Amino acid sequence: MTIPFLDPRESYLELKEEIDSAYQRVMNSGTYILGEEVRQFETDFATYCGSKHCVGVASGLDALILSLKALGIGEGDEVIVPSHTFIATWLAVTSVRATPVPVEPDPATFNINPDKLEYAISPKTRAIIAVHLYGLSADLPAISYICEKHNLLLIEDAAQAHGARINGTRIGSHGDAVCWSFYPGKNLGAFGDGGAITTNSDTVAERTRILGNYGSRSKYENEVCGINSRLDPLQAAMLRVKLGHLDHWNKHRQQIAEIYISSLSGTAIELPITPDNYEHVWHLFVIRHPKRDALREYLGKNEIVSLIHYPIPPHRQEAYRAIGMIEHHHPIAEKMAEQVLSLPIGPHISAQNARFVATSILSFLSENGS
Repeated sequence: MTIPFLDPRESYLELKEEIDSAYQRVMNSGTYILGEEVRQFETDFATYCGSKHCVGVASGLDALILSLKALGIGEGDEVIVPSHTFIATWLAVTSVRATPVPVEPDPATFNINPDKLEYAISPKTRAIIAVHLYGLSADLPAISYICEKHNLLLIEDAAQAHGARINGTRIGSHGDAVCWSFYPGKNLGAFGDGGAITTNSDTVAERTRILGNYGSRSKYENEVCGINSRLDPLQAAMLRVKLGHLDHWNKHRQQIAEIYISSLSGTAIELPITPDNYEHVWHLFVIRHPKRDALREYLGKNEIVSLIHYPIPPHRQEAYRAIGMIEHHHPIAEKMAEQVLSLPIGPHISAQNARFVATSILSFLSENGS
């Protein structure tokens, strides 16, 4: 039997009665844009994150773009971004005509390295985007200190870290704006695209809400040039159901991660590290090995599906040749792209299957003398 990387259908099958009821509730309401379902989810998610406001939007990328616009970042500005991240972080910056300035990650955590941030700050720097990659919070205390010291805005890309904690506090209210994705594969995933912005700033909440609704707070009265980016009420209703199960699902992910860690510790596999006082929610379980491609092929022969997050660093993407990024050299991100491999993890993978994955990796190491 094939062990899938992740099967999003499993969450529907587990919660079918609740999800179907939420669907019927929306369909019977006759309100298919915004409305009470969206407002209630925004309230629920803001409470969960410990933030004052939540603004639902159409996607995680839109959350980033609208946050940058609401904070006044645009042409001529620089925004510090991780060199190792999903490209959406960079696309948001270039979408508002600002310039992404990459900073290398800490090899132990995969997150942006605070020790390297100040070297990247210039008179044009307006903000830092801290990505909580793979389910682990970035070093918010250190990054926040640097932002305050240099009068920079802090934007968090929390697309992969629903429920993650640092020093006992959930992420979602530390930065000027915190951006979320509800893509189906996320820890809190919808059944289509969706996103949100959480913030403690009344101004950021108001601006992002207006910008995402055609630049309007009252119908047919447009204050600014906005876009159409609104969380769908069907998705909001289903997210409300799933939010009640998120902590339980995250706990299961942590148990699967512990199986991998305990089984593979002391081997040639480079395992992810969780610093003290951080709670990792394991959106992805990413290992490193110099023979990554051979290992992935071996797992595939054992009917284990693994993925690579991410095979090409943003600065090496053809999309950034026009602004000269493709010639840049970021050795840590480039090495990660050659070595990272994501193992199956999620709220419905069994402990038995996780042990089989670990045993298969140990067999590969034994057969390959590593």
